[in-house]
Amino acid sequence: MSEEKHHHFFHHHKKDEEQPAGGYSEAVAAEVVAAGESEYERYKKEEKEHKHKQHLGEAGAIAAGAFALYEKHEAKKDPEHAHRHKITEEIAATAAVGAGGYAFHEHHEKKKDHKDAEEASGEKKHHHLFG
Repeated sequence: MSEEKHHHFFHHHKKDEEQPAGGYSEAVAAEVVAAGESEYERYKKEEKEHKHKQHLGEAGAIAAGAFALYEKHEAKKDPEHAHRHKITEEIAATAAVGAGGYAFHEHHEKKKDHKDAEEASGEKKHHHLFG
C-alpha cells in the first residue's frame, strides 16, 4: 500500500493531508461559497428551516396540551387512579409549555433570518413614523 491512510470511524484521512484549521463552521461556509449560493439564498433557506421547526413546535404544543386535557378529564372520571392521571397531566402540561417555548424561539430566529436576508439583498425597508 503506497498511500498510508488512517481510519477514524467513518472518515479516511491521508497522513500528509492537512486538516482545515478553522473547524466545522468554516468548512461549511467554504462549501456554501463553493456551491455558488449567495448570502441572501442562505438566509432564505435558514428562514425556511426555522419556519418548519416553528410549526413542529406548535404541533407539539397542541398535542401535549390536548393530552394534558385528556388526562385531567381521566382524573375526574377515574377517581381510583386519579393521582396517576394528575401526575401525567402535569408532565404533559410541562411538555406543552416547553414545546411552546421552542416554537417561540424558532419564530424569533425566523424573524432574524428574514431581516438578515433583506439586508443581504439590499432591499431593506425602513418603516419610520415621521420620515
